[in-house]
Amino acid sequence: MRRLAIAALAAGALLLSADAAAARTTPTVVLVHGAFADASGFGAVTDRLQDRGYRVFAPANPLRGLADDAAYVAGTLASIKGPIVLVGHSYGGAVISQPALALPNVKALVYVDGSAVDEGESVLDIAQRFPGKLGEALVARPFAGGVDLYIDPRRFRAVFAADVGARAAARMVTAQRPVTQAALAEPSAAPTWRSLPSWYLIGTADQAIPVAAQRFMARRMRARTVEVRASHVSYLSRPDKVAALIARAARGR
Repeated sequence: MRRLAIAALAAGALLLSADAAAARTTPTVVLVHGAFADASGFGAVTDRLQDRGYRVFAPANPLRGLADDAAYVAGTLASIKGPIVLVGHSYGGAVISQPALALPNVKALVYVDGSAVDEGESVLDIAQRFPGKLGEALVARPFAGGVDLYIDPRRFRAVFAADVGARAAARMVTAQRPVTQAALAEPSAAPTWRSLPSWYLIGTADQAIPVAAQRFMARRMRARTVEVRASHVSYLSRPDKVAALIARAARGR
């Protein structure tokens, strides 16, 4: 009887060891939201990734300044063991590109309608080179430390989330988080996509970051690319496609 108990304990220890090894080798997916949104929008993508066996973490992005935002997000990842796949939507793409997030365990980058800025380039530089409809829809609200930018509620759905239901878009309007003008104008440091494998999901119906801008950035960094008929919030309207691309990046394919 005692031998059986010892054998059972040994088998359990082996299973725990195997589980721990799997936890170390299966990447954690970190989802970094962009401007005018928050991490709650990643819910449908998170469900699909968790169904595939991935751990998911979606930290808050402060949206105050490019380098500071990257440093903040990097600080939230300190406790994650094993490989990480960083995913950035919109301005979040510029954040995951910063040197502060060149952590040793970051193995891949995924841009979802993302701003993949180059060294010395800002998000606004890309917007000026490839004008979309977002710029004319922005509302500036000064505060003590600078200027916050919001999307005009009357234009939010058309510019940001045209393929999302009216009620869902209305909820997004009430919860939209502003980004500072300074964050969008801040030049990027040397981007991590120069040394890390990258994937890019292009939303071909995006009115915020035009498809021409997305194709230019994806091509420039030699990202493995998929194109999806979706608005700027493809993670809401096409979560299957977004999750599938992230899973590809996690597998290195």
